Amino acid sequence: MEETIPPTAADRALRAAAIKGQQVEALCEIAQLVGAAADLDTALPRILRVLHDTLDMKRATLYLLNDSGGQLVIAASYGLSAAEARRGVYGLDEGVCGKVFRSRYPFVVPDVNSEPLFLNRTRSRDIEKDRISFIGVPVILRNEPVGVLTVDRIFSSEVSFEEDVYFITVVATLIAQFLELDRVLKEKEQALVAENRSLRAELDRRCSRHNIIGQSKVMHEVFRLIDRVAPSRATALLLGESGTGKELVARAIHQAGPRARQPFVKVNCAALPGNLLESELLGHEKGAFTGATSFKKGKFELAHGGTLFLDEIGELPLNLQAKLLRVLQERQFERLGGTRTIEVDVRIIAATNVVLERAVDAGAFRADLYYRLNVFPILLPPLRERREDIPLLTDFFLRDSNRRNGRAVRFSSEIIEFFSHYDWPGNVRELQNIVERLVIMATGDQARVGDLPSFLVAEPESAATAAPVPEPGPAVTASSVAGPSLPTPSASLADMERQVIESSLLRNGWIQARTARELGLTQRQIGYKIKKYGLKPPPHLQR
Repeated sequence: MEETIPPTAADRALRAAAIKGQQVEALCEIAQLVGAAADLDTALPRILRVLHDTLDMKRATLYLLNDSGGQLVIAASYGLSAAEARRGVYGLDEGVCGKVFRSRYPFVVPDVNSEPLFLNRTRSRDIEKDRISFIGVPVILRNEPVGVLTVDRIFSSEVSFEEDVYFITVVATLIAQFLELDRVLKEKEQALVAENRSLRAELDRRCSRHNIIGQSKVMHEVFRLIDRVAPSRATALLLGESGTGKELVARAIHQAGPRARQPFVKVNCAALPGNLLESELLGHEKGAFTGATSFKKGKFELAHGGTLFLDEIGELPLNLQAKLLRVLQERQFERLGGTRTIEVDVRIIAATNVVLERAVDAGAFRADLYYRLNVFPILLPPLRERREDIPLLTDFFLRDSNRRNGRAVRFSSEIIEFFSHYDWPGNVRELQNIVERLVIMATGDQARVGDLPSFLVAEPESAATAAPVPEPGPAVTASSVAGPSLPTPSASLADMERQVIESSLLRNGWIQARTARELGLTQRQIGYKIKKYGLKPPPHLQR
């Protein structure tokens, strides 16, 4: 039988030095994990694994207080199966873990099989053949216990429990600091999220009225007119280029008025041919015409008690204009193929991008119907005349498009700058469509000017001239409802634009760069408009 030679003092010293070196190595690695980790659930198991890999500990478990504060549950472990970890739940007065937590002092079990306090709830040691030692130390945060760090290791006489307890206590201190850091970061994150929500809510409150985004002076005037006309029964006529939000304003008038709980019915007068549009508006009896196989209510009946929005009213055929005029005046009509007179109570809101006065002069629109509709005109400004609203609208459309498309695209400051100087011939609708396109086409998380479609970048400097701006009709009839109303233009918008540009050029000594900055335009746009209007500097400024 071979005789075992007991280790000498030198051997024990070398062994102790090696263990010290391993402990220092483990602490360095744990400190790096704490400093670099961003996720608590991922970092804690990695810290416990270091104890196993570096110090040859068999199992390591971190117990923390649950949400109610009444139990210790396993927050992270190494060497336990998922089922074993789920079973590791202790009351604050149960077993070794409870004793360590309550006393705030370490506890050592040299042999778990001979310790009655050792409950082995996880049942992970049932089949162990080696003599297993158990060490538990408290995790202290702000002078209060928040958990217990435990390790299992095969019993060895070469390492004193005192050294193990000291080392594991240091590890528990690092874990406590990590828990504190995680708590602080989560509190800051929650505070930032709450602040972001609050700021967005405040921004929406300040920049959105009647569910319409805008803080520019011209939009505040639109909001004022909505507030004045909504409570009345007056017919409202919405004027403006295509894409300026006429349907939104119509809904706002309806929602802000006494008919808000009643139907809001929309008819696009340009979407259907005349024969079908008449049936759509007035309804028809069965057999009234070929294909009329059943009775059908018209939009006037469906809107009874509420609001009928007649979009693109300028496209209404002349033969229907007379019938519409009768309904507006008498609130009565007969369905196609019917003889019974039907009475309705409907508020009319009409909208057009056609200059109705010119249509009347051209014989394309009845003068009596025009005057009947033009009770309370509201001119909706094109987007190029409310440039300060463009960043707000862009942000709203971007958030909405990201949500619907499952993206998180951001816009560079150059894109916002481009949007703010572009003339937007398609107005708000065009802006919304471009934002949607950029979100869909973006390959990364940020869209830049280079991602803009070529047709947008190549647009002429003054797209405003591409679409005629409808002029409000005489607004004198609206004064009885809203006080001061939209002025009757004595000059065209082009003449007004020319005067504004010429005055700005004179104020700035005909320096185009200064003029462009003052008017919120680019130098190319100013150059285009000077050429367009044939403007010349005064003799004393000519070179």
